[in-house]
Amino acid sequence: MAATALAGCKTVGPNFAPPPPPQVPGYLMSGDAPASSVVSLTPDVRPAGAWWKTFGSADLDRVMDQALAGNQTVAAANASLERLRQLAIAAHGAQLPQVDLNAGLTGERINIASLGFTGFPNPTLGLYSIGGQVSYDTDLFGGLRRGTEAARAQAESQARQADAAYLTLTGQTAMAAVQIATVRAEIAAVQQAVDDDRGVIDMVHRAQAAGGEPSSATVGGVAQLAADQALIPPLRQQLAQARHALAELVGEAPANWTAPDFDLNGFARPAEVPVSLPSALVRRRPDILAAEANLHVASADVGVATAALYPDIRLTANITQTAIPPANLLTYAASGWTLAAGLTAPVFHGGTLRANQRAAQAEAQVALAQYRATVLAAFTQVADVMESITQDEAELAALDTAERAAAAAVRDDSAAYRLGGGPLLPVLDDERRLAMARRERAMAQGRRLADIAQLYVATAADWRDAGS
Repeated sequence: MAATALAGCKTVGPNFAPPPPPQVPGYLMSGDAPASSVVSLTPDVRPAGAWWKTFGSADLDRVMDQALAGNQTVAAANASLERLRQLAIAAHGAQLPQVDLNAGLTGERINIASLGFTGFPNPTLGLYSIGGQVSYDTDLFGGLRRGTEAARAQAESQARQADAAYLTLTGQTAMAAVQIATVRAEIAAVQQAVDDDRGVIDMVHRAQAAGGEPSSATVGGVAQLAADQALIPPLRQQLAQARHALAELVGEAPANWTAPDFDLNGFARPAEVPVSLPSALVRRRPDILAAEANLHVASADVGVATAALYPDIRLTANITQTAIPPANLLTYAASGWTLAAGLTAPVFHGGTLRANQRAAQAEAQVALAQYRATVLAAFTQVADVMESITQDEAELAALDTAERAAAAAVRDDSAAYRLGGGPLLPVLDDERRLAMARRERAMAQGRRLADIAQLYVATAADWRDAGS
């Protein structure tokens, strides 16, 4: 019977196949600006190492090592992965024969008087037993095998989510470092404006001392100085928050760790960011691979629900040695055994089993839609970041020109004022434009660096693939 059952075993339900890659030639929409020269589209990408090293910052490298070692989100992702891997092993174990050992000792004092005999002592007996049982589910239609397949796919999904956690962490750490550098540059620009305001006030004081300006001439300069000084406290608050956020990313309390003083000039702009084509991205990006694994889970669950509609055979065998004297426990006369084959076939369950199958099929459609949505979201993110980098570079070029023009205007109008050939108001206006250009340029530099880091993350640059 066992041989016949095993020979007839089959696995019902769909056999999973990964969805084919979408036929999409690139990322940008018609009408978008051409991709920046920093972006290099390639059929496939194999990173040569840690992507953040392209920024050339030793401080960032050191902080990234700390984050990868101490971040608690990554630790939780790794623990979840280990849990699901063990559950997959447990699911596979359910397909194999189950062997159990049992042993027992029962003591009993017999009441002779209750049997109608008097004058006899009540004896105390011990009953010893030892034995074992083997059971095996033939899994005729593959319900257990599909369950194991689903468990392994769940572990695969979590593995890809762990990859995504690592990738997200590296991006967040790089962007937090850039944020610190950007805010420090903004503070420096505003502080330079404050110093320039004081220089204008001193220039006015000298003009007053020479009798060339009334006592009220300093009012405009003092007002501008106060306005610029008021910009610094909010920026210092932003800097503190960015530093605290970086401490959290490396897994430390702010009081126990100090963030480096990142500087925008300490970051190099990567000469090239390799970006794989969409057909390759879907085979590399962790969130897409996790969605694919979830689709695999849903497909296997359809098989589990389908197998429940069919009969199943379970084989069992046990042997037990039982004796009152322990010396007789292992003799043939003390042995007893059973062999059994049980057939279970669903007859009427009120439509529950069919409903479970249809629900599993609907869940597979949900997983397919979520997979497609994840792919579209990934392509959209890459397109957005590529466009952002292009516009960042255009903005930086314009701000460079604006800063040079404002600096030249300050020099000319300040010289004219000192020589008595120009009014004070143009000097104040020039100083304001120069301060604004310096701050906006620092912000644009930071945005470009952050967007490049986002592009690495969006295209799944993973240093663990180095050399593969």
